[in-house]
Amino acid sequence: MEDLLQVGVITSTHGVRGEVKVFPTTDDNKRFKKLKECYLEYKNELLPIHVQGAKFFKNMVILKFEGIDNINDVEQYRNCNLYVDREHAVTLEDDEYFMTDLIDLTVEKEDGTVLGTLTEIIPTGANDVYVVTSDKRKELLIPAIKECIMDVNLEDRKMIVRLMKGMEE
Repeated sequence: MEDLLQVGVITSTHGVRGEVKVFPTTDDNKRFKKLKECYLEYKNELLPIHVQGAKFFKNMVILKFEGIDNINDVEQYRNCNLYVDREHAVTLEDDEYFMTDLIDLTVEKEDGTVLGTLTEIIPTGANDVYVVTSDKRKELLIPAIKECIMDVNLEDRKMIVRLMKGMEE
């Protein structure tokens, strides 16, 4: 499991006082209201940074970082990723997982038949869709719903699924 979780990408500056627009890569934008510390990936280095304030505009989050008060100082961070460590991540409910923890899980049917590896998660709005790839078949798309996902075991890196009629050709 990765120690850092991506929460956003800086898309541009906002105003002249050092604020940035962030495209959130998290399900819960409100998490930015409580965000105090994060890491900025800049030139392949992770820089610890303190968040002074957050506000929201349309689908974006506007962040103000401590010690950066000028547009010229923040412009270099355009297109940089923002991360939090697990200690500062949002608390998950039962049967909720961070996407990064699900990638590369072995996916099996209930009878033990290996279907492949979970390689991608597609958010659709209603529910996510898991993309399972294998050398033996083309991609298999599995909706992330209780009727299909029987068990997720992160320790064993395994997901047990039940395929609905017509999903497997």
